[in-house]
Amino acid sequence: MSKKHPIISVTGSSGAGTSTVKSTFDQIFRREGVKAVSIEGDAFHKYNRADMKAELDKRYAAGDHGFSHFSFEANELGELERVFREYGDTGKGKTRYYVHSEEEAEVLGSAPGTFTQWADFENGSDILFYEGLHGSVVNDEVNLAALADLKIGVVPVINLEWIQKIHRDKEQRGYTTEAVTDVILRRMHAYVHCITPQFTHTDINFQRVPVVDTSNPFVARWIPTADESLVVIRFKDPRGIDFGYLTRMINGSWMSRANSIVIPGGKLDLAMQLIFTPMIERLVSTSKKL
Repeated sequence: MSKKHPIISVTGSSGAGTSTVKSTFDQIFRREGVKAVSIEGDAFHKYNRADMKAELDKRYAAGDHGFSHFSFEANELGELERVFREYGDTGKGKTRYYVHSEEEAEVLGSAPGTFTQWADFENGSDILFYEGLHGSVVNDEVNLAALADLKIGVVPVINLEWIQKIHRDKEQRGYTTEAVTDVILRRMHAYVHCITPQFTHTDINFQRVPVVDTSNPFVARWIPTADESLVVIRFKDPRGIDFGYLTRMINGSWMSRANSIVIPGGKLDLAMQLIFTPMIERLVSTSKKL
């Protein structure tokens, strides 16, 4: 962690909803006049699209059916740790982008399925903001959780996560349901061993729970709406959290445990604004005093 150059890390798997959380943080940064540098977890994949397909084919031929982008060895986690550490020490660093689509290619100037060139962060930033798959990894090689000042997990119940992924990949990337299902199955081992352990290291977890039937996510015709969901917010350390204030400000919320509050799904943005605005203010205020 770095009081001089703080880092916020948002971790969640594909389809979890981390992009929605990033949008809320962007609103807070603009409103509070905070200059944030954003990096995406996809930028630290080890392989471009063509090379990943070749690696998958090679591993399949060798009997390894569990390799995926969720796997530690499919990502440059050492490089991500270096970026976290460098930013914490100096406020500087580099990142790149993974180009997912033709639309992104037009903006970023690289072909779909490839990476842009590495580029320096803008000078004078207040915070580094990470959003991706591996922001709180702790294993024998890296300890990213130790380098982030605020760690957030986005973890919908698994069937909802799959529904969101299936709909996103079909609508935005042109995949079939069968193709997305194959990806989900291939990623299951790494999901259990690489993704879920991170949520024991996060400071705050947001878990969206639908209150409609999601028993077969592979035939669901639509994603449950915010109003058809509840969100469980768990604080690793509840000390200093004014739960009374939160329950008064968020209609329909209640405490489920001493460290957890449950809110209506439609109040998620409000809850994040109330929770994170003072936290960001403290991080930035402390950094500017040093």
